Amino acid sequence: QVQLVESGGGSVQSGGSVRLSCKHSGQSYSYCVAWFRQTPGKEREGVTAIDSDGSTRYVDSVKCRFTLSKDDSKNGLYLRMESLKPEDTCMYYCAATISHCSTVCRGGDCYAAYFENWGQGTQVTVSS
Repeated sequence: QVQLVESGGGSVQSGGSVRLSCKHSGQSYSYCVAWFRQTPGKEREGVTAIDSDGSTRYVDSVKCRFTLSKDDSKNGLYLRMESLKPEDTCMYYCAATISHCSTVCRGGDCYAAYFENWGQGTQVTVSS
């Protein structure tokens, strides 16, 4: 079992930036770790993912604005979000799976059903 804890959300004005963190712990090893986001009444959507080899993928709507990185020595996953827009307002979730990203994602859009472990989420609110 892998435990995931997100932090770093908050309120920011349009055009601003936020850095989200996801710290993971536990005995299981995860190959693909991803960020999803969800607004009330909508399905959870994949945003970006990183595989065990460090390769990253992004959905088109966040390319060139979001940067995903990891620090294996700290068991940390970091999402730098820049040039934020009001439509980026969502609850953001960190999730992990023992599968490789290539098998559970299409581009940066990963399939939530294939991720076994989830964090509690962190809210990002972008005001215009």
